[in-house]
Amino acid sequence: MTVRTLDGHILTPAGFVRGALAIGEIGRITAITGDAVASDAVRDSALPILLPGFIDCHVHGGAGHDIMEGGRAAAHIARLHAEHGTTSLLATTMTAPHGDLEKAFSGLAAVLATAQSGQGRPFGARILGVHLEGPYINPGKLGAQPDFARALLTTELRELSNMASIRLITLAPEMPGNLDVIRALCDAGYRVQLGHSLATYEEGVAALERGAAGFTHLFNAMSAFHHREPGLAGAALAHATYAEIIPDLLHVHPGAVRVALKSIPRLFCVTDSTSATGMPDGEYRLGRHTVTKCMGGVRLADGTLAGSTLTLDQALRNLVSEFGLDLAEASARVSTFAADYLGETERGRLAPGAWADIVCLDRDLTIQNVFVEGVSRDDANA
Repeated sequence: MTVRTLDGHILTPAGFVRGALAIGEIGRITAITGDAVASDAVRDSALPILLPGFIDCHVHGGAGHDIMEGGRAAAHIARLHAEHGTTSLLATTMTAPHGDLEKAFSGLAAVLATAQSGQGRPFGARILGVHLEGPYINPGKLGAQPDFARALLTTELRELSNMASIRLITLAPEMPGNLDVIRALCDAGYRVQLGHSLATYEEGVAALERGAAGFTHLFNAMSAFHHREPGLAGAALAHATYAEIIPDLLHVHPGAVRVALKSIPRLFCVTDSTSATGMPDGEYRLGRHTVTKCMGGVRLADGTLAGSTLTLDQALRNLVSEFGLDLAEASARVSTFAADYLGETERGRLAPGAWADIVCLDRDLTIQNVFVEGVSRDDANA
């Protein structure tokens, strides 16, 4: 049964069509009809542009809340990011003592248990699971991570994942034992990403050969590329199919973003957003750190970048306006590629049977409405 029909320029897996998209009563797309239209023509009219909902694999916070707070923090964060077009995300934890992680996971478990599918669900991004960013990283490349790096413990992983599903694990492959455990982690269903690392190029390649699949915020908090010592960044540029990048024009120089776009076929965008996202300048929490938002960035007291205030709607606009990407490709890099990376076949695309995760934009790529599993932002705000 169709409960709503949206008209406009609709990005399907086969390209844009000018037509109509029907949403069924269980929050899935039931039909898409229309005629093909060129991607470069969709912004020439006043018709709405319908894109797949954005997917963010790296979210620490937003709306003044931090995932590490536990409690209902994740629900507030999910709502803030949904307002900006992110329809699903991975709640990302910080490197922290085990007790702090338990608190964060307990809060996530409670939020996930009360999040219902379909029309009865409160508006907010679907939390698909957890990105465990550390603690199995190199203490010499913490970036903005608190200094609680430690050896990987499979018992800890099992305990935490039983509370709230861990989908991604960031680790440093050069740390003792990490390279040898990657295959077992992959076989257990985890996605392994490389980051917060001083790995050599060779160690990065060895980790990929063992099943590691991605790189955490490419170029940031990893051994840099040099023509005689390519480092972990060089391993990514030479061999990766997938990698995260933060396209806020602050974390990575635009020239380096262009290199990554040419080198990594399915490079996808993340925000690495903090509790300062959507908030005025001031002091906020990032795990055990106090961070300061000012001049568009978030930093520790020593000036180290500490996450961002980026949202994925701004990332989309940056890809189009700063890097000249075609809108369909830009959409893939904030949605489809991340969905494919996570194995989410019913998200990241507008097609019959997929979840009705939809971002409605005007010709300036400003969000007009968002649907999460068929639930409309406008209806929720009415």
